[in-house]
Amino acid sequence: MKKYLIPIILLPLLAFSSLVSAETKTFVKEYSYQASEYDSKVSCRALALEQVKRLLLEELGTYLESDTEVKNFQLTKDQIIILTAGIVRTEIIEEKWDGKTYSLKAKIIADPNDVASSIEKLRQDRQKTREMEEMRQRADEELKEIERLRKELEIAKAEKPNLSQYNKAINGLSATDWFQKGKAFENAGNHKQAIEANTRAIELDPKYAYAFNNRGTAYGNLGDHRQAIRDYNRAIELDPKDAAAYYNRGNTYGNLGDYKQAIRDYDRAIELDPKYAYAFNNRGNTYGNLGDYKQAIRDYNRAIELDPKYVNAYSNRGVAYGNLGDYKQAIRDYDRAIELNPKDADAFNNRGTAYNDLGDHRQAIRDYNRAIELDPKDAAAYYNRAIAYGKIGDHRQEIRDYNRAIELNPKYAKAYYNRGIYYSGLGDHQQAISNIKTAARLGDKKAQDFLRSKGIGW
Repeated sequence: MKKYLIPIILLPLLAFSSLVSAETKTFVKEYSYQASEYDSKVSCRALALEQVKRLLLEELGTYLESDTEVKNFQLTKDQIIILTAGIVRTEIIEEKWDGKTYSLKAKIIADPNDVASSIEKLRQDRQKTREMEEMRQRADEELKEIERLRKELEIAKAEKPNLSQYNKAINGLSATDWFQKGKAFENAGNHKQAIEANTRAIELDPKYAYAFNNRGTAYGNLGDHRQAIRDYNRAIELDPKDAAAYYNRGNTYGNLGDYKQAIRDYDRAIELDPKYAYAFNNRGNTYGNLGDYKQAIRDYNRAIELDPKYVNAYSNRGVAYGNLGDYKQAIRDYDRAIELNPKDADAFNNRGTAYNDLGDHRQAIRDYNRAIELDPKDAAAYYNRAIAYGKIGDHRQEIRDYNRAIELNPKYAKAYYNRGIYYSGLGDHQQAISNIKTAARLGDKKAQDFLRSKGIGW
């Protein structure tokens, strides 16, 4: 029986806090755009929206820089604004169009402390930071291009002007706006809305590689891995040097169980960005899933060298050491993960398993208790605690924990099997066989072998 949790390959979604709480602040700005003779209502709205967003982000950035932890991050004002653009969403309060002027009133509602925390997480991801910087650069270039084309149209107004390039530049600006909305939706966990926003960006600019990449992430987080891969393929086709697209596709192949292809994608991501700590970490996860724990440890070592505060890399390295039987080193890694993040339920759970394997069952129970406090719906923590209670002879608590594990996960085969063994020890053979049969039907090999040895089908 595998006693350590195999690391799950996660998609690169940052778990940002909700931006609506008792500490929220509202920032409101207005902007009016005076139409030229070449503007339509659509172009006026796009330009007014871009400018009012910039005013709002400037005001929010000033507040963050002066009154939150952001002031300790050693970021410039522009860097703060760039990163914040992928976290918050602009809401339009009022808009008016009289045929000559487009007026917009808009707001941002945000908890500044939550935004500061999100900025700290976002800036630790080199690829996401690069993506946000390029998004801002793209918007700046589009605004310059729109101004240039407007001047050209003014010069050529005696002739019949060709507005196609001007409208294309407006569409590019709108695509960037939809992409930015998609980032904010995805970071808030609103995957369906993220898909819709990125789809709109792609409709406006069919060659927007980042929009395909981020739509792939949203599809992956909804479990549609095949569509995610199609989007990553397109992103890579459009930009073969985007390390994040290979990384994301590697995550998705890992979730589909195609570990060899996942490793090939992580290899390529690392080749493109040798300091990509997340890619080393997830390649380590994949080698772990293939049972190559020594190579996994080498990858975790590199991830930790690149980012000494990378909590998941310590926790994952602890898993690998545990699977190699080096429980003391595993505990040292879990200690470090918990030091960096005292709310890491998985680290407590896995450290409990390491203590259990060392024979310190009471310390194991203390760790499982803490894991359950932090995540009361983690069936694995109850299952593991049941094993520890069984080791110290507290069988009443043991069965209660198996029951709870099964209640939380009705397909938890190992929990049914162990509960069956428990009932067998009590002499309740009917309950024992019933549980072991359920475990066998759910694919538990031990349960199947046990029933075969007794000549019992399932």
